[in-house]
Amino acid sequence: MHLLIVEDDSRAAQAIARGLQENGFTVEVAPEGRAGLELAQAGRFDLLVLDVGLPGLDGFTLLKCLREGGDRTPVIFLTARGAVQDRVLGLELGGGDYLVKPFAFSELLIRIQNLLRRPVGASPEKVIVGDLELHPSQRRVLKGSQRLDLTPQEYTLLELLLRHAGRVVTRTRIAEELWGMAFDRDPNLVDAVVKRLRRKVDEPGAPSLIQTRRGIGYLLEVPGA
Repeated sequence: MHLLIVEDDSRAAQAIARGLQENGFTVEVAPEGRAGLELAQAGRFDLLVLDVGLPGLDGFTLLKCLREGGDRTPVIFLTARGAVQDRVLGLELGGGDYLVKPFAFSELLIRIQNLLRRPVGASPEKVIVGDLELHPSQRRVLKGSQRLDLTPQEYTLLELLLRHAGRVVTRTRIAEELWGMAFDRDPNLVDAVVKRLRRKVDEPGAPSLIQTRRGIGYLLEVPGA
């Protein structure tokens, strides 16, 4: 497995690289954001480890550039920025996990292993509920004739709710689908993604398609569907 670490603290980067190499990974290190972006775009990496506060190009912008270019390489953020809004942003941009410094290397290792084991891709069949139409093979969602612009987390959440339309999906299940078993599953992060998704699927002034079941989770229910 070929990993890229983008980290401006050279001692930390080398320590992480050494630990990963001892566990069988091939590792490259970039000391700043633009160099990391160029390496990620030029090489075939199985996973990226990104700091956020990078010189040249921050980690959030780096990942946004990759995702906009169609790169779906798994990413774990490794950063001192632990505020909920930072974690939400990193995960919404397409990060697969978010680990706050200081950290234990054993935890970083298991999170990387979990991300690499996570299945890639989705089943090809089309899902239609009401005027929502989901095309998993293209990761595309239509509401009527209009295509919805969704972040990776919003898409995954909507697909989960559509496939379980009319049934409650728990916050724990949502967190596991979005971020994996190793994620610490702060319920505020789940609620934040739901809030953003509602803004995109709901009609102004109409009841929300995504209903809250307090203390349990969420339910997608389209009238007449």
